[in-house]
Amino acid sequence: MDRTRTSNEGKACGRRTTRLSKSRLEALVQEATIDAYNEAEQAAGFFTMLEDNLRLPFETEILGFKVTVERVDMTEDDAIVAICKRGSRRQTVSILDLPLPSPPPEGAAWIAAYKYWRRGLQ
Repeated sequence: MDRTRTSNEGKACGRRTTRLSKSRLEALVQEATIDAYNEAEQAAGFFTMLEDNLRLPFETEILGFKVTVERVDMTEDDAIVAICKRGSRRQTVSILDLPLPSPPPEGAAWIAAYKYWRRGLQ
């Protein structure tokens, strides 16, 4: 069970974020990237953690529309994306830009850790 809590700090543009302490984020990054030797392998580590731990499907809101996040995927350029569905339409959204519902789904701490890791690469 992850120790997450939602925060209104990330509500700009309708976003909600999962807030974790820096030490918790760093521990999750370490866990996801422990056997990875380069950036692509590290991203794959996060993808694996998301696949294993993020409770899917879940509903969220994007641009005022309710969508269902059906699954996560990894693009050819090693970006992690969410596959969102509304009616019969599907849209790929970067997991970095995905607004989370309140409360966030179980395993959302891995999204926060991935965002923390990506910020460190910039």
